[in-house]
Amino acid sequence: MQNILLRKAILTTTIAALLLGGTAFHRLHADEPQPGFRMACIFTDHMVLQRDQPLPVWGWAAPGRAVTVEVGPHSARTRTNAEGRWRLTLPPLESGKGPLTMTVKAGDETIRLTDILVGEVWLCSGQSNMEWTVSRSANPKEEIANGNHPLIRHIKVPHQLSPTPKDNMVTGGWQVCSPKVVANFTAVGYYFARHLQGEIKVPIGLIGSNWGGTRIEPWTPPVGFKAIKQLESITGKLDQFSKARPGRGTPTHMYNAMIHPLRHYKIKGALWYQGESNNGEGMLYFHKMRALIAGWRQVFADEKLPFYFVQLAPFRYGGDPKRLPGIWHAQFATVKTVPHTGMAVTTDITHLTDIHPKNKQDVGKRLALWALAKTYDKASKQPYSGPLFEKMDKAEGKGALTVWFDKATTGGLKTSDGKPVSHFEIAGKDGKWHPAKVTIVYGDHLIVSSEAVKQPEHVRFGWDQLATPNLVNRAGLPASPFNTDFR
Repeated sequence: MQNILLRKAILTTTIAALLLGGTAFHRLHADEPQPGFRMACIFTDHMVLQRDQPLPVWGWAAPGRAVTVEVGPHSARTRTNAEGRWRLTLPPLESGKGPLTMTVKAGDETIRLTDILVGEVWLCSGQSNMEWTVSRSANPKEEIANGNHPLIRHIKVPHQLSPTPKDNMVTGGWQVCSPKVVANFTAVGYYFARHLQGEIKVPIGLIGSNWGGTRIEPWTPPVGFKAIKQLESITGKLDQFSKARPGRGTPTHMYNAMIHPLRHYKIKGALWYQGESNNGEGMLYFHKMRALIAGWRQVFADEKLPFYFVQLAPFRYGGDPKRLPGIWHAQFATVKTVPHTGMAVTTDITHLTDIHPKNKQDVGKRLALWALAKTYDKASKQPYSGPLFEKMDKAEGKGALTVWFDKATTGGLKTSDGKPVSHFEIAGKDGKWHPAKVTIVYGDHLIVSSEAVKQPEHVRFGWDQLATPNLVNRAGLPASPFNTDFR
């Protein structure tokens, strides 16, 4: 009977592997317990290993079994524990060493993985705008036809949920970027990788772990919630969440199944595009982003893990037109206060009636500009970000305000259309907002005034879900919305 059940389980898993496009049985096992010698499913042919970092490798075999791993010039040996788990760490590898073969032996059993590159690995996560594929981005036929980039590799994590952390997952294996497969890559991730790889000239690996229509809470690990005092209402329910039925909206449940199994796999950084499903939360979303970032940095054992994200584009959500700006402010607060983060502003990349703007090319490129400047120390003379508000001064006796932007993101202010600066408003002590006249001073800061406000106290910019302002820097990157009277 047991043999029949085992054969049935193997047949079922094999069929699943074929449906997912897998190439080897051991690569597609879900979480243990399962029989046999195998590696974690993130390890497949064509994978990209993170360069210049110690490389953990792990899997399962019979208890007490000696396991040897060889890749490139390095080898290491360990033994499985009583539960049949094994993990070892290889010395760092340099980029350019490849393609390599990884050979894993346990007794008389061998797993051999080929065409392995060493480069930079980035996690691409969030909801539908990150999951959106190249086939659904702008100019899909041209992009797919030109998608021959063998140094870019992609692995997709299928949608999975779990109330408790999992040590393994189902995947379809790593794919080499080519016109045959690039259509199904995360578009933002792919365009990020294409620009980045063109600049740093090393292989790029993308791990696509994303799910449309999801909130931020399911992606956040328990340790992240525990790090943020403002989220005690969630922290106090973590035990309940671990016993609940798997749910798309339940805190930790996507992290448990789609991120936690990756925690030992070395990555360079993370890309994040999410927030539409949390629209309306204002600064509460800021605390949730802090939890996500702190949590991921802890589970990936990198307190400086680069985290670059996309500020939501204007969109006709309906209801209060000032709800979306609340998310913008939360995202702005994140990039200004959380170290090793960056934000791609997209007020000019929008379709007001389509929540999925097709221009993912510029989104990916803007994320890459942040990475090049902040992670790879390749900041060019051009700004890597649109103008980010720095401070406001009152112009004594002039009934005006002076608005200063972060010098690193300014590089000379201008308008994208040659017209006067749009979407600025000022208010006095009465809190009533009025359209403002704006003058650019020396290309670095602005003077903002209104005849209707004799003693201005506050200024806001682009503060409407339909606002598409024209203020940019000399690189053409748009300024982020802000509000000096929003908390």
